[in-house]
Amino acid sequence: MNVSPIALFGLILVLYLISSIKILNEYERGVIFRLGKLLPHSKGPGVILVFAPIDRIVRVSLRTIVMDVPPQDVITRDNVSVKVNAVVYFRVMEPGRAIVEVENFHYATSQLAQTTLRSVLGQVELDGLLSERERLNQDLQGILDQNTDAWGIKVSAVEVKHVDLPPDMQRAMARQAEAEREKRAKIIHAEGEFTASKQLSQAAAVLASEPNAITLRYLQTLTEIASEKNSTIVFPLPVELLNMLRKPSGASESST
Repeated sequence: MNVSPIALFGLILVLYLISSIKILNEYERGVIFRLGKLLPHSKGPGVILVFAPIDRIVRVSLRTIVMDVPPQDVITRDNVSVKVNAVVYFRVMEPGRAIVEVENFHYATSQLAQTTLRSVLGQVELDGLLSERERLNQDLQGILDQNTDAWGIKVSAVEVKHVDLPPDMQRAMARQAEAEREKRAKIIHAEGEFTASKQLSQAAAVLASEPNAITLRYLQTLTEIASEKNSTIVFPLPVELLNMLRKPSGASESST
């Protein structure tokens, strides 16, 4: 069976056009290099034509990338060695710059995040590292976003996940926390004693103004004791009797 050259050429042309069809997802963009030169605008999503070998396509995902920063050895400002790891959220905003300006933007962002993490956390003390996470996260995000802006990458968030303290430092912090709790407990107990003394002083003033009030209080106490059905016997000793006993002894001393 003989095939004419025109039919053969047409078949090759159809196969070439079919192979030139590329389909990009909604979250993908195609960076096209035509004869080695970058086209002004990236293509996609949907169906695009890439005429090889004149054109070369590089697919770039626009979804947010979550990158885990491996644990880094950090020496804080007060000379405490800790291990800190973090997570970085970023996405490609300009696919052309992400491909042209840097060789591998994933690797470059990872290395920049590790260096920035050691640099920023090394300028704060251990207490600040543990208590000012939100401020440190904002500082890390601002520095990374500023440095990756030239690559067409937007760093949306940086979160410090875990701070691994040495065992000696953990025991020291536990002792410090325990001492702080004991201090607060003593202060609260002293404040309670002070408040109770003021209340007792006011109650004594009220009882002193009404002589019969102490008798009523004594009868109420007897009622409470009787309700418990115990064998306790109470012998009240009025304070006035003690004062009467003191007066003769004081008079005899003065006469002597």
